[in-house]
Formats: sequence, C-alpha cells, structure tokens
Amino acid sequence: MNLNKVFVLGNLAKDPEVRTIPSGQQVATFSVATNRIWYNQAKEKNQEVEFHNIVAWGRLAEIAGQYLTKGKLVLIEGRIKTRSWQAQDGTKKYRTEIIAEAMQMGPKTQGTSFAKPESKEETPVAEQSAAPDNSGEITTEEVPF
Repeated sequence: MNLNKVFVLGNLAKDPEVRTIPSGQQVATFSVATNRIWYNQAKEKNQEVEFHNIVAWGRLAEIAGQYLTKGKLVLIEGRIKTRSWQAQDGTKKYRTEIIAEAMQMGPKTQGTSFAKPESKEETPVAEQSAAPDNSGEITTEEVPF
C-alpha cells in the first residue's frame, strides 16, 4: 500500500495568485512558511524556515484567493507532486508542490507563534474532493506559470 498525504500548518508568505487556465478552471498558487525551532548543546536558540509551494484548483482556488492573505495561518491537506519542464536555455527544471485537497483557515498571527482564536467560532473549512488527477484534462502546457 502507498500513501501520499501531507499536512502543512503555517503562515502565508505572500497573497495567493489566482489564474484561469484555457479550460476555464481556476488555479491558485501560494507559499506557506513553516518554522522549526530548536536549541543546540550550548542552549542557543536556532530557527529554520521552510517554504512550501501550494497549488489549489477549482473552488478551493477561489476560496484561497478570496480569504487568504499574507501572514494568515492556514492548514493545508494535500499530496506532494514534482513536475518538470524544459527551460528556454535547454536545462530541465523541477518544482515540488503540494496539491491542496482541503484547507482550514485560522486567524492572522504575528511572528512565529500560532495563536488560538479568541472567539469560540469555528474557522471556515474548505474541501475539494474532485482535485485534478492529471488524466489528460489538464496538461502542464495549460498551467499559466
């Protein structure tokens, strides 16, 4: 049995870019920053930031474009995909992305700490069960980035 499932909880590094491909379907791209904090043997605090490339399709892309902004806390559930293409200079380029299948938005936070919502209201949840499966409907030539 194989499993390709990823959960990323972090802050948006910039506002999502939403585009429409020739078939009329919307796609949103954005990056999520996650922090890793640890202490070395000398008790010095170290921090490492990792940026994750996220791609959302269809209704999930619309929701991301409407509600997500730089700095906002977001939980992304999806799968990892690496795509490749030929650059204009003839070299082969690669990009590893998380294809979003579900998303939960949180409150905007400052710095590296994740704050809990002050109100008892639930944060909106967006899911997309019909993510493209690359069965031929959408090709890499149609992706505008």
